[in-house]
Amino acid sequence: MKILHTADWHLGKRLDFFSRLEEQRQVLAEICAIADDEQVDAVIIAGDLFDTFNPPVEAVELLYKTLRKLSNQGKRPVIAIAGNHDSADRIDAPDPLARECGIIFIGLPQAHVPTFSLEDGFALVNSDKGFLELRLPKYNYPLRIVHTAYANEQRLKQYLGLTQKEVALNQVLHDHWSQTANAFCDRHGVNILTAHLYMLKQGGAILEEPEGEKPIKIGNADIVYSDGIPSQIQYTALGHLHRFQNIGGHDAPVVYSSSPLAYSFSEAGQQKQVVIIEAEPNKPVDYRPVTLQSGRPLYRKRFSDIDQAVSWLHETPYALVELTLVTNEFISSKDLKRIQESHDGIIHIIPVIEQANQQQETTATINLEQDVDQLFKDYFVYRMGQTANPEIMDLLKEVMHTTNETED
Repeated sequence: MKILHTADWHLGKRLDFFSRLEEQRQVLAEICAIADDEQVDAVIIAGDLFDTFNPPVEAVELLYKTLRKLSNQGKRPVIAIAGNHDSADRIDAPDPLARECGIIFIGLPQAHVPTFSLEDGFALVNSDKGFLELRLPKYNYPLRIVHTAYANEQRLKQYLGLTQKEVALNQVLHDHWSQTANAFCDRHGVNILTAHLYMLKQGGAILEEPEGEKPIKIGNADIVYSDGIPSQIQYTALGHLHRFQNIGGHDAPVVYSSSPLAYSFSEAGQQKQVVIIEAEPNKPVDYRPVTLQSGRPLYRKRFSDIDQAVSWLHETPYALVELTLVTNEFISSKDLKRIQESHDGIIHIIPVIEQANQQQETTATINLEQDVDQLFKDYFVYRMGQTANPEIMDLLKEVMHTTNETED
């Protein structure tokens, strides 16, 4: 049985002012092509389908169209859980209609999805709180999914009975998963856990949440440890962290699949992937990442020469760039215009002015009798460690010669 694991689509997300929607269309089309080429039997999307609780219409349309393609006209189950960026109610809202297309939405922890079957497709033959059992026509054994959508503190109390989150989160999840696995996950089926959580290996290093991500981890209170995963589980499909990684701490793989695009400059240089899982009952799974090719790469570049910066920008047109310019003087408007016109993907320009002379001690007395221009130049050298360029002096003159309009 082949299963595709993906997560953290963040549909509708922008990088500062820059829309990523067209890149998202391209990369989701690539994921659909991978699912078809690999002939996967099921798809798991481990949360953060959208980037906000109220996504733009285009993002909603893109989600539904993509899931319909992934479901292969109801022949391939698609299980999509809510993440911390998603509105659980929005995720759950289309579920009755979506099920007719082979798509199972899970917005809340402990969700109980009604059983159903699709003509010439699969069947959901057993369901309980936080559990699904699917029958696929090609196989004489079932696919079981233990699922935990993201829950905030209020929902943890409401659905998991959590009263002291700092103490009990790991224990409550461990107990729930263990009870479910013991009841339903014997060695005669494929047993998968999917969750949108901040999960670590017990005793492992803290993993940084993505830059700009709504944090789940507050101190150490919201960390869930992988040793709480039941022994019956053959693969854990996680969402939330945007880098592909098997965090370990369990006999079976515990994997963050990665986001499909780099969504912040802290992710610059990361390979983005989906994961193909090959599983059969009572055996270790094989899994492998498949690198995604779509989307504009993100670069953090630093230059001390503007000509070199412009040259690199011309040579790297299909990218999104955070550009740091180290100079001895302020960047002129002419150079700034030249930089901006050289590339359509510059997100940030960060000037770093080297102030070598600023540390020099100055004990000279300021001559208040000199003209304003010279007084300003002396102050600029004292304050900024460099001589004011002509543009700054012209700006000073413009300000000084502006007549303030007053009402009679």
